[in-house]
Amino acid sequence: MKLVFEKSIPHRRAVRTVESDVPETINIEKSLLRDKCPNLPELSELDVVRHFTELSRMNFGVDTNFYPLGSCTMKYNPKVTERIASYPGFAHLHPLLPQLRMGGMLTQGALGVIYEMDMFLRETTGMDGFTMQPMAGAHGELTGIMIIAAYHKDKGNKKKTILIPDSAHGTNPASAAIAGYDVIAVPSNDEGVMDVDTLKAYINDEVAGLMLTCPNTLGLFNPHIKEICDLIHSVDGLVYYDGANLNAIVGKARPGDFGFDVVHLNLHKTFATPHGGGGPGAGPVGVKQKLVDYLPISVVVKRNDGTYALDYDRPKSIGYMAPFYGNFGVVLKAYVYALMLGKEGLKRVAENAVLNANYIRAKLNDHYTPAVDKVCMHECVFSPTQKMLDNDTHAFDIAKALIDAGFHPPTVYFPTIVKEALMIEPTECESKETLDAFIDAMIEIAKTAEAKLHAFSNAPVSTPVSRPNETAAAKNLNIACL
Repeated sequence: MKLVFEKSIPHRRAVRTVESDVPETINIEKSLLRDKCPNLPELSELDVVRHFTELSRMNFGVDTNFYPLGSCTMKYNPKVTERIASYPGFAHLHPLLPQLRMGGMLTQGALGVIYEMDMFLRETTGMDGFTMQPMAGAHGELTGIMIIAAYHKDKGNKKKTILIPDSAHGTNPASAAIAGYDVIAVPSNDEGVMDVDTLKAYINDEVAGLMLTCPNTLGLFNPHIKEICDLIHSVDGLVYYDGANLNAIVGKARPGDFGFDVVHLNLHKTFATPHGGGGPGAGPVGVKQKLVDYLPISVVVKRNDGTYALDYDRPKSIGYMAPFYGNFGVVLKAYVYALMLGKEGLKRVAENAVLNANYIRAKLNDHYTPAVDKVCMHECVFSPTQKMLDNDTHAFDIAKALIDAGFHPPTVYFPTIVKEALMIEPTECESKETLDAFIDAMIEIAKTAEAKLHAFSNAPVSTPVSRPNETAAAKNLNIACL
């Protein structure tokens, strides 16, 4: 496909403007002005529409294909939630409108959504208060760690370190470091989870808290989670729940009941709103009662007369984490999704997510090397067999081969504690037929890789761009288009 610049025809126009009737006044220094017009493509409106429509056909997304991206929960986004989020009463609402007086009733619906979502997430997670401000999972992590820091500062605790499993998402140590803590990685045991006995050696009075993903990035639930939380609490530490994998237990178990003090949730994962290239995220943070006073301002409260207002009178608050209400549209879509599913529907989310992952795990277990050979939760992790590796087929090659088979690759080379990791998350949305087609493709790739040397070194071969030299591309950027 040609670049839009290659399609350019001199003097062709998509629009024509009328001559200006305003006297021209130039106050810009002449040395800063162009000597000639910028080299922009010259095309008709129809040429432009067709060009970008063709580009859109080259895109890959959850609306077109299976997207088993482990740890990211890339699943179907119900279109009814998009429609409701576009209602003028929400979409055209200006964040500076007053809460109550002078037309403030216009904001009551939006404030009501935030308040009700707060109540829903409290019940879902076992927390006592939430903020909707954080705009993504990592932003939620930082918010949670800042709340932990505020708690320790308020108590006069001299805390220096945050403990994090070696299987954690990379944003966990980054968030802890930004908040001013030293990070200590706790190794995983042979079962793929953080070992309690190993953890004990790291616990002392300088530990501010522990960040834990549960289930973890290998898709495994740590059966010692309550004991782990008790150990951290024994030194007045706080336990933080990375909610990226909540869809494995949503409706079935509550982090607050395990002993967690802080939780962030990815509404754009568990509650089916677009994220990544598909749209903005939201990472609400919930806390137990002893941390409620530290939540960001403002918090939506319900008055005695049933109206809603923003509460700024919170002297211990960590302050603003985002302008206004955060990514309100994402919160709204998640709220609609939660209302659609209800209590029993959310339970089925967890059941189907776990069922689908274990179906794939069981079907591929004889064709790839499992990271841990036991029942998983919402995602499963494999590596190429030794025979594949001997034939110079690595996780990267398998990912590229899947593109030719019509599937988005799973996450590769993460978690880093698994060599040549292939991290597969089917989500709760996909049908058995789709999973079977993916499994068949993975088995066929495995058979070819074990039988042939360099079987997929040139994959993908069916795409407009095959396999560029990514290192060279990074070192020799070519951005000259003007």
